[in-house]
Amino acid sequence: MAPIKDIIFLLLTGGLAAYLCWYFYQRYTLHKALHNIYYLMGFAVLLVSGLLLIFLGMGILASPYVLTVASLIPLGISMGLAEEYFPKWKTYFKWFAAIGFLAIAITSIGGMDSLKKIAVPLFHGVAGLVIFLGPFYAKGAPKGFFWAGIGGVLIGLGGIALAFISLGKQLLFFSPDFVMLILTPLLFLMAGAFTLGFTKKG
Repeated sequence: MAPIKDIIFLLLTGGLAAYLCWYFYQRYTLHKALHNIYYLMGFAVLLVSGLLLIFLGMGILASPYVLTVASLIPLGISMGLAEEYFPKWKTYFKWFAAIGFLAIAITSIGGMDSLKKIAVPLFHGVAGLVIFLGPFYAKGAPKGFFWAGIGGVLIGLGGIALAFISLGKQLLFFSPDFVMLILTPLLFLMAGAFTLGFTKKG
């Protein structure tokens, strides 16, 4: 089981993720808009990932299966943004996300470390960039939606840092010990930023 500090942050993160799952489910039942399903997928995976970290400990982050499933968090949220605010290129981005998920799954589970070094940072990085920049360029987005972009910065940093650690590398000053120290507070801040941003829609 994870340390007490991590458990507290993971419970708080899980609470926000559960709220966002409920929020997007409610919005889907009202409007039947597909982007709400993508958002719901991303935050449902965040919720499940947090619970797994609580009960199984931080060691599961080394699992290729966990890395693969966790990639659905940034991919799901970024697909939701593309679907809702950037209809001209949403189809292309869906293909990109699908290829990215398969690339991460195959290289991680198949132990293809050399290709994994390319696939994981590439697809995590692009998805994080979309989540970061998307809210600032989204036409018709409510005031305060930029907070979702802040969440994108945090998810991008955390995801890429974890990816490098899983490869036995270090990103800037993100040593394995440092990432483990800040990971759960980072997840909580990320979930908080997403909650502030997405719930601006009312």
